Amino acid sequence: MEVEILSGSVVLRGHMVRSKGETLTTRQGLVLCHGFPDSAQGATMAGDSCHRLANRLATEAGWVVLAPSLRGTGRSEGNFSAGGWRADLSAAIEHLTAQPDVAGVWLAGFGTGGSLSLCAAGQDQRIRGVAGLGAPADFGDWSADPKRFLESCRRLGVMRQIGFPADVAGWGAELRDIRPLDLVGAIPPRPILLIHGANDEVVPIVDARALADAADGQADLRVLSGAGHRLRHDPRTVAILLGWLERQPR
Repeated sequence: MEVEILSGSVVLRGHMVRSKGETLTTRQGLVLCHGFPDSAQGATMAGDSCHRLANRLATEAGWVVLAPSLRGTGRSEGNFSAGGWRADLSAAIEHLTAQPDVAGVWLAGFGTGGSLSLCAAGQDQRIRGVAGLGAPADFGDWSADPKRFLESCRRLGVMRQIGFPADVAGWGAELRDIRPLDLVGAIPPRPILLIHGANDEVVPIVDARALADAADGQADLRVLSGAGHRLRHDPRTVAILLGWLERQPR
C-alpha cells in the first residue's frame, strides 16, 4: 500500500506492507530506511529500492513494514538536508506508531539511513530496537566541505529547488549533528544489530567497530566477509535481518 506522510510542510511517499493472511490483532512494526543515493537514478529510486525487501520482511516475519522515501528522493517532495531527513524519519515513526495494529516500532536502515536510525533510537525510548547496516559513525567527511558536498547533492538529484539551501553553512552544520557514535550508548538494553561489509568501500569497518564499542559491547556486530557497501543485495544480510526480527519480543 502506498502512503503519504506529512513531515512538516513536506509530503513524503512511502510503501507500507502487511503480510497477507495474518490473523494477529497486533504485531510489530518496522521502519525501513534507505541510504543516500549514489547516482541521479539512485535518487529517483532510493525509496523504491527498499520496497521488495519490505515485502519480504513483512511476509516472512509477519511484521508491518514501512519504507518511506525521504525528502529529495523518489516521489517525495523537498530537498535533501540532514535535519530534514531526521525529521522525515521521525514522521515515519509517528505514522507507523499510529497504526492501530502496531504494538511497537523497530528501525532498520542502510548507510545514512542506518545512522539516522541509530540516532533516533538513542533519542526516542519508544523505539524497541534498531539495526544499522553499513552505517557511518559520523559525517565529518561531508561536513568538512559543505560547498563541495552540496554540488555533489545537486549532481545526484536530491536538490530540486534552485537557491536551496539559502544558508549553506547552516545546512552543512546539520551534517555535523548526525553522530550516532554519541547516541548509540543510550540504546541498550534495547537490542542493536550492526551489519557491515568487510570490504565496504564507502564506510570503513572501523566505523562499525566504534559504534559497537560505544554501545558498551551490547551491540550484535556481524561483519560479512567479501561484502561491500551495498548490503541490501547480499542474501546474508536479509537472512541475518530476518533472524534478528524473529528474535524480537512480542
